[in-house]
Amino acid sequence: MKIVIIEDEHLASSYLKSILEQQTIISISEISVVKSVKDAVAFFKINTVDLAFMDIHLGDGKSLDIFEQTLVSCPVIFITAYDSYAVKVFKHFTIDYLLKPYEEEELLEALIKYKNIKETFNTNLIVESLVEIENQSNIQHHFLVSHRDKLISINDTAITYFFATGKHMFIYTNSGNSYLYNSNLTDVINKLDPVLFFKVNRKYIINRHHIQEIIKHSSQKIELLLHVSIPDNEPIILSKKEINNFKNWLDS
Repeated sequence: MKIVIIEDEHLASSYLKSILEQQTIISISEISVVKSVKDAVAFFKINTVDLAFMDIHLGDGKSLDIFEQTLVSCPVIFITAYDSYAVKVFKHFTIDYLLKPYEEEELLEALIKYKNIKETFNTNLIVESLVEIENQSNIQHHFLVSHRDKLISINDTAITYFFATGKHMFIYTNSGNSYLYNSNLTDVINKLDPVLFFKVNRKYIINRHHIQEIIKHSSQKIELLLHVSIPDNEPIILSKKEINNFKNWLDS
């Protein structure tokens, strides 16, 4: 079988190639090495291989660019330095992943997995996983606010909810403090982790970990009770158009 390594770090590609040449799990007739998105696109246009090892970050772009510019019909084992969230995405959608720095044993385990599931490989799911990771990398996890004579950086996990009133928006934290934040709910929701936060109506974006109770008044009216206090006495009512999305969000 033929293998291509897409990796822009010489030491990394040499290390991987040496292990592949010595292992006995699969029989390899040829190993090619390319170092950029441009070279990978050119390679796949005129070559076919049985398996590709692909780093996510290359010197001239990201692996997603390769899939957008040419057909990649072979299974892929990703080599990545991404965080645990991205790793879960890779594990769900692709043949396997190698998290840098990886050991020889991890590579051999990935080859065994390749042998077992190569027939069910789906290129479209790889593209989906890369898009999801690309979106995840743009998430804002820290929010800078002013408090008296200090600047404070608030981590998203410390935020219980965002509250909008009039032309102002406030961040409420686990400690019970509130801070004016120069933005609006529409802009903020597009920057937040979609697993953690949900925009329930025009006033609130809530953290899922602070939902105490969900009261169903009718099929079109759902009220949320939080573990923490809210700035006004009005109940938090879920927007009608968001009810189905909210249920799907809770179920994800």
